Amino acid sequence: MDILGLSTSPSSGGAYALILSETDGNRRLPIIIGTFEAQAIALELESIKPPRPMTHDLLKNMVLSFDSNVNQVVINDLNEGTFFAQIHYKKNDKQVELDARPSDAIALAIRFGAPIFVNQKVLDEAGIVTEDTVSKSEAADKPKEGEIELTQLEELEMKLQTAIETENYEKAAKLRDEIKKLKG
Repeated sequence: MDILGLSTSPSSGGAYALILSETDGNRRLPIIIGTFEAQAIALELESIKPPRPMTHDLLKNMVLSFDSNVNQVVINDLNEGTFFAQIHYKKNDKQVELDARPSDAIALAIRFGAPIFVNQKVLDEAGIVTEDTVSKSEAADKPKEGEIELTQLEELEMKLQTAIETENYEKAAKLRDEIKKLKG
């Protein structure tokens, strides 16, 4: 995954959406993170060095002082709306996985130049497709169980596409959840 950017909205109460994008795909994954974590990620992405080391810089320096390195970060689970991640590193020639919040794991991955991965199940559950994967002719050929439900679903999918195009990822995540409920 690549980091597409950070987004905020007045209704988020100071939280930010960290947007990950598939390197070779068309899905995006919004993850809500706190202000401090968003700042730590943004500073590193913009190559801005604060006068004193921030927490993630300190962690990087500690990891390096133990002759270790972050090899990769994996967002491996989603449970009741909360994402979980692991930091993979090497210790004494042994691979170790350390549980972490995705925001902290990603802040470290950026500092180490480590790749970011998302478990397929997590991406299937929470990812947002940025392009229509079903053509209109294919949609017209599908059997219509209930015209009202299909119309409502189409309307939600159009709103979802608009939210993605305008980079309103908080709204897009809510619409994605509504669509999943409707599809049952």
